[in-house]
Amino acid sequence: MNYFAGIDIGSTAIKIVLIDEESNIIASRTTATGSHFHANTIEALEYLLEKGGIERDNVTYMMATGYGRKLFKDADERISEISANAAGARHIGKEFGDIKTIINLGGQDAKVIVLDDDGHVKNFVMNDKCAAGTGRFLEVAARNLEIEVSDLGDCHLKAEGAPIAMNSTCTVFAESEIISLLANNNKKEDIIAALHYSIAKRVARLARRGGLEGPVFFDGGPAMNKGLVAALEDELMCEVIVPGIPQITTACGAAVLAKEAYISYSVSADA
Repeated sequence: MNYFAGIDIGSTAIKIVLIDEESNIIASRTTATGSHFHANTIEALEYLLEKGGIERDNVTYMMATGYGRKLFKDADERISEISANAAGARHIGKEFGDIKTIINLGGQDAKVIVLDDDGHVKNFVMNDKCAAGTGRFLEVAARNLEIEVSDLGDCHLKAEGAPIAMNSTCTVFAESEIISLLANNNKKEDIIAALHYSIAKRVARLARRGGLEGPVFFDGGPAMNKGLVAALEDELMCEVIVPGIPQITTACGAAVLAKEAYISYSVSADA
């Protein structure tokens, strides 16, 4: 049995997906990127192989993507995260129909990818260099509110009334605004809802600039935040599809493209 690995080395996390010859996801792992991302990637891959009882020689092709892809020399090939994210969303989201728009929030960036009727990338837009509206933004906010990032979604759902206004679009200024809101005796859950709507408005503007079409697929670590999902659906005025493990979509796409590349090369070699 041949297996194919997709490795997404992001700014904050490494995601690895193994698929088989039928493109079924066999195993996945997410781990912190850290300062020694190469060693951490190898360790995560070896863990997956050991857990699945798979020999390293049976991993026929590895495709790397993400910020660290060019420095990961063990990969057979490298591809942009835009292409990998598109392939992963098409593969994981096929049960929902033809995905047309992908919203991806990473550790330090936000991307919107629009696909054509054949599933190819038609357009994409990214945020500027500011980390507002990203995973890092949520981490900073959670730290100031003295709660876990994983608890933000539940807190959002406890908010009452219309969201209070949060005007800052810069992570540094937003941090100061959160402190001011706390000092003015605003409830944490109301501040969190305001934070989510602030992010959702920013992402919705980005999506409309890219040419928003449905169905909309939302992935990346922040997609696990159900409060943010609810705010985004309100701002987009449509339902968004969130996969079971939203962090691994891009790695899954890289694995699918690894399989396609291997088949293509095999056919060329036999011709």
